[in-house]
Amino acid sequence: MNPKTKADPNADAAAPAGRSKTKLMIIAIAGVLLLGGGAGAGWFFLHGSGDAEAHEEAPKKKKKAKEAHKAEYIPVEQFVVNLQPENGDQYLQVQFTLQVNGPEQGALIKENMVKVRSRVLLLLSGKKASEISTVEGKQQLASEIKAVVQVPFEEEGDEQEVSDVLFTSFIIQ
Repeated sequence: MNPKTKADPNADAAAPAGRSKTKLMIIAIAGVLLLGGGAGAGWFFLHGSGDAEAHEEAPKKKKKAKEAHKAEYIPVEQFVVNLQPENGDQYLQVQFTLQVNGPEQGALIKENMVKVRSRVLLLLSGKKASEISTVEGKQQLASEIKAVVQVPFEEEGDEQEVSDVLFTSFIIQ
């Protein structure tokens, strides 16, 4: 056999082994750089500007503020009332939900739901269909409902904190 033939297979085997080691080194270096860059970017965004304690306390304060004023929704049973006559007999069928600030306000309104319904019934029965058939009329009615519900239930009591009146059904016939 030719001596060159024996040297060539060894040379060919050495070349791929050297190439695979180089590729492995490049991949390892790239992985280390990528992990280091990710860790650096994470640190920068979490702690890069300002005091670390300030960043940790800010979300806690926001959560406490949201929990203190978390909205509660109280559905009010459907009303069917005769409207003030314009073009014959007309009636209003309406259902809405009250949005209040916190469970204490929700409990207060639920305990006095009879008074709430009475006040709203008196308000609705004094309306004409033309007054409440437009979007502006419905918005005005929502403000009026909010106002009558916020009147204190007791003479020396505080106002209820109703933040919104949300109609869930509204039919005029």
